[in-house]
Amino acid sequence: MNDGLALDRGSFWRSSWFRLIAFGVVAAAILTYCVARGRSAEPVSYRTSEVERGDVVARVSATGSLAALVTVEVGSQISGRIQSLFADFNSTVKKGQLIAKIEPSLYVAASQQARANLLAARASLERAEVQAADAQRQASRARQLFEQKLVSENDRDAAVTNARATAASVSQAKAEVERARSALSQADTNLQYTDILAPTDGIVISRAVNVGQTVAASLQAPVLFTIAQDLRAMEVHTNVAESDIGRLAAGMPVQFTVDAYPGQQFRGKIREIRNAPQVVQNVVTYDAVIDVDNAELKLKPGMTASVSITIERADNVLRVPNAALRFQPPGFDMGGAKPARVPNERKRKPERAVWVLRGKEPVRVPVETGISDGTLTEITAGDLKAGDAAITAITSGGGDDAPRSRMPRIL
Repeated sequence: MNDGLALDRGSFWRSSWFRLIAFGVVAAAILTYCVARGRSAEPVSYRTSEVERGDVVARVSATGSLAALVTVEVGSQISGRIQSLFADFNSTVKKGQLIAKIEPSLYVAASQQARANLLAARASLERAEVQAADAQRQASRARQLFEQKLVSENDRDAAVTNARATAASVSQAKAEVERARSALSQADTNLQYTDILAPTDGIVISRAVNVGQTVAASLQAPVLFTIAQDLRAMEVHTNVAESDIGRLAAGMPVQFTVDAYPGQQFRGKIREIRNAPQVVQNVVTYDAVIDVDNAELKLKPGMTASVSITIERADNVLRVPNAALRFQPPGFDMGGAKPARVPNERKRKPERAVWVLRGKEPVRVPVETGISDGTLTEITAGDLKAGDAAITAITSGGGDDAPRSRMPRIL
């Protein structure tokens, strides 16, 4: 009997412990549920941006460098020492103006020598002509005497041969005169080359020599100066990526900035797009040449230009941030719902939508879009109006673990 009583007491205590554990598990589950309910009650906050009217401008960005329309390199045709300089950096020069002089003494001497050689050649020609005339008379007399049987045939032939030889000497003397005249012309030309003249009107943008420096004109004329013809009109050579080149055309407006004037924008137009590719490290670009007005002479050759080329623009249109077009509430799914069909439209663009806060509730509004500038996008159709609050992000209360008992509305 005592054994039975002990058995009943053990069963009782085991049963009590089991009920206590079960009660604890249930209580923990209820507590967890309540905490989750409390968390789910936290309000969801959204970051919004106001739908507004304004301009949307699509642009292609690139970099380039400024250059003069016409640049002329002034060289030297002869070798020698620079005796004088009459132009320097930024000097304004006129066509034909003396800008440098090479020591001329050697070329003066060469010209004088060539002139003396010409005089000597002319004297030799005169002597040859006199000798030829005398030989011709001797030959004529020898023929007459031979006919009269007064001289032998050998004497006659010798006189005729001498006449022919002196005539050839005259031809040779004439050739020597022409050679001397050509040498004099070359010597005089080289003497003229000691004066370095500006080949065009413009501004000196580079000077590569100093007084006393020797220049050597062997196979290629050394460059002494670089002259820009007119800096009031310049051009920008812009490297445009091959992915963008198809969107460009001559006449498109261009805006650009330079580091020298960070707060100022300069304008121009595309003159031409060159077909020759430029390949650097397997990257293909094309040169778009832009005409620029530089009446104030602020821009200088070689400046780096940050170029923005206007491709399209839409003025005074509804526009939203691109972030609003990318936004989608966490966990939201169309659930296989099909978008409404548009009559007589067989091929539709991928549907885009903007989420808008209406009555503190997010509403999905399908839209059609136009051009984009990379930050803002034009809205061409859809139930949007200026002043609507377009959702761009969730700021709080919208984690992935939040219950989905209340789904956003869809228009």
